[in-house]
Amino acid sequence: MRKTGAFLKPYTWIIIAALLLMLVELVVELWHPLLLAQVIDEGILQNDTGAVIRLGGWMVGVALAGFAAGIINSYLAAHVSQGFGYDIRKRMFATIQTLSFAGFSRFSTATLITRLTSDVTQLQNLVFMGLRIMPRAPLMMIGGLALSLMVNFQLALILLVVTPLLFVLLVWIMNRAFRMFQSVQERLDQTNGVLRENLGGMRLIRAFVRKGYEITRFGQANTELKDRTVRALRTIEMTLPLMLLVMNLSILLVLWLGQDAVRNSGVDVGQVVAIVNYATRITGAFHVISFILTGLSRARASSSRVEEILVSEPDITDSPQADPARKIVRGELSFEGVSFKYPGTQTPVLQELTFSVRAGQTAAILGATGSGKSSLFQLIPRLYDTDQGVIRIDGKDIRTYTLEQLRRGIGYVPQEALLFTGSVEQNLRWGKEEAAVEEIRQAASDAQIDETIRRLPNGYETMLGQKGVNLSGGQKQRLSIARALIRRPRLLMLDDSTSALDARTEARLMDALGGYPCTTLLITQKISTAMEADTILLLEDGRLLAQGSHEELLRTTPLYRQIVESQADQEVAT
Repeated sequence: MRKTGAFLKPYTWIIIAALLLMLVELVVELWHPLLLAQVIDEGILQNDTGAVIRLGGWMVGVALAGFAAGIINSYLAAHVSQGFGYDIRKRMFATIQTLSFAGFSRFSTATLITRLTSDVTQLQNLVFMGLRIMPRAPLMMIGGLALSLMVNFQLALILLVVTPLLFVLLVWIMNRAFRMFQSVQERLDQTNGVLRENLGGMRLIRAFVRKGYEITRFGQANTELKDRTVRALRTIEMTLPLMLLVMNLSILLVLWLGQDAVRNSGVDVGQVVAIVNYATRITGAFHVISFILTGLSRARASSSRVEEILVSEPDITDSPQADPARKIVRGELSFEGVSFKYPGTQTPVLQELTFSVRAGQTAAILGATGSGKSSLFQLIPRLYDTDQGVIRIDGKDIRTYTLEQLRRGIGYVPQEALLFTGSVEQNLRWGKEEAAVEEIRQAASDAQIDETIRRLPNGYETMLGQKGVNLSGGQKQRLSIARALIRRPRLLMLDDSTSALDARTEARLMDALGGYPCTTLLITQKISTAMEADTILLLEDGRLLAQGSHEELLRTTPLYRQIVESQADQEVAT
């Protein structure tokens, strides 16, 4: 927990103040039994009303001081714990943002959500307990034992024997609970994963009438989470009644021996009452320690999961030779012997790719599913790094650009059109936050979506649901294209981003793209689209099978002719 503990450093002085106030509370609690013993021995048994009033006044005054200290301590503990949680979540989120796709793939979305929420909450609770009750409970046990021995050594020997044995038992059980709670958090990951898939795929579930199956699947994950949680809590909760039983028997034994000592050994009644008071406080401390160790067990499990994120280092960073002032100017692109395989796999998805696309050209990329088209796209903005070979833009190795400058010069439209909750205009400003209204309208018009937006209830201020759920597939694709165009990129990459568009809309879009001074890479399955490109790249099993114009590939490449003929046959059939 050292890594997460470092986030408490900015709150050092507040923590010190909170702990000092907690010590005030502790002193008050330990002082009360002594004052009560004096009230009994010097006041009540001596029929001295003045002593009762004087000592009672001390008890009330001390209690009020402890109350005030406790209120301020609670305020400071809440401030530190909430600030601590805020800082950790902020750092975790920032760390996640720096991870490459390879780094990001080590963690599922469900586990990241759980770690950012539930696991951080466990750590927050631990910090709050640490400043509010955690040191006080063991100090109460130690102080209670020490003062009870000072009051009457013989009667307090019972507590001196029983308390350490119970404490050792409690620590042993909590070590077992730590492993159980680690398993609980893993099951929570799985449950969140099933829940996320269901909520994200609700339309598909209903379309395929899979409601019953999904309810059963969630029920199984939920049941496993419940069973493991119950098992962990049961292990802890079984120890508390046992400890309370032993401590209560100890109190009864103190009372039994105490009444005999009062009669025969001249022990004061107040001493017996004080020791019973201390025994009761030690019993309460055991209850608090049980609660603390439960939280500590859960927090230890959560801390290891949080630190796994915090220690993650981005594996794609600016190279030492990167020039911060270098920008993409023309958009000329070349691959030189590029090979790539995804981390953790052995089979290359791209093998010795070599090709070039001149500045301002449109290049269509064709190939069967799994031929490496999208993987090729992900290498250009360095979402992944090549295993071998060099990618150049404007004749410069892409590693000589900073990541920010490289990606700012690229407009990327992924295969799945992803929009965010917010207005249409806010989604478009993802491409260029400071864009003027005219730039937004122009990009939307070129993407053939401006008229559609104007017909929405609130135009560009219309709020979109999660992932643009209130738009059609074609509308989402055109908004995504507009978002890329608004930044006026020098290199525009469209990953099958016109698949949901009709031929007429797509033709107008391609004409509009001709007015942008950029190099365009277009992954497509449509021969009609590829025919309009300046050059066509045909991929097969991660290798470049051929490059050339439509007419050149028809003459020289049998696979391309087959693709053209098959699509022609489909058009005739329809």
